[in-house]
Amino acid sequence: MVATCAYATESLTPAQVQELRKNALQFTSAIPDKMPGAEKDTAAQVALGKRLYFDTILSKNQSQSCNTCHRVDDGLPGADGEATSPGAFGKRGDRNSPTTLNAGFHHAQFWDGRAATLEEQAKGPVLNPVEMAMPDEAEVLKRLRDHQEYPGLFKAAFGAENPPVSYDNMAKAIAAFERTLITRDRFDDFLKGDDRALSAAELRGLQTFTANGCTACHNGPLLGANSFQKAGLIHPFPTKDPGRRAVTEDEFDEAKFKVPTLRNIALTGPYFHDGSIRSLDDAVKMMGWHQLGKELSTEEIREIGVFLHTLSGKDRRPITAASGGGQ
Repeated sequence: MVATCAYATESLTPAQVQELRKNALQFTSAIPDKMPGAEKDTAAQVALGKRLYFDTILSKNQSQSCNTCHRVDDGLPGADGEATSPGAFGKRGDRNSPTTLNAGFHHAQFWDGRAATLEEQAKGPVLNPVEMAMPDEAEVLKRLRDHQEYPGLFKAAFGAENPPVSYDNMAKAIAAFERTLITRDRFDDFLKGDDRALSAAELRGLQTFTANGCTACHNGPLLGANSFQKAGLIHPFPTKDPGRRAVTEDEFDEAKFKVPTLRNIALTGPYFHDGSIRSLDDAVKMMGWHQLGKELSTEEIREIGVFLHTLSGKDRRPITAASGGGQ
């Protein structure tokens, strides 16, 4: 164990670091500067969306906001740390609430991909009887139109539309705010050419991550969130959740879920669609067995975990309903 740890922290030569970066750029890249669609978002739409994201007015008993389950206040990682989240009346859903950080880069939304866009996703929880439990769109719009400030804010954001206060525009505004929730991390710095961004142990972790085939599913700028995969590809994963099959009604999609992004993964546990695993090391171990058919060693698990911590967003300032900007 001591010898292995000593090897893990042994510095790579400059040539080895460059080769490791070259290899990494074959399956990933730094997170882009802007999310798709952000070029059309206005400051007024982002400000309105931010206000709505934090406002409990969108839940039946005014107890829940988007931020309740996807917390970005106090520097939190767009998630609530719960296995499954309690809704407006205390009942819990059956899936883990994923992070909203970088969500606009995902190829689809929700674990089963039933929403194609952030806008479509934003509409769902408000009317979901377990989550925010509003009875219908008409009640949502009545609350917004009767509010002292929202009619003016919607007019400023969507003044060219008649009427500016609409369910679609509510979702558009929330999506515009969410498109500002981009994180930057030290792995990005490494990919962009900073040889000192990662420690020797972290570089070793990257080597172990790639050598074990983790990149077969965790690739692209977000190291995931760009495909669906069966839970238990090699060895069965214990779940009764039909996954994407509930959307497509295709047996081929049984127990398939969106591959989660690994960006900020060290901050966004519990893990998996059911939030059943709290430890990142345990999640790595299980993925090695269920998805790759490998019994990863304790040292391999540790090394991969060290690398995964480099994917945590850095220098995120706290976001509140009153603060300016998305990050």
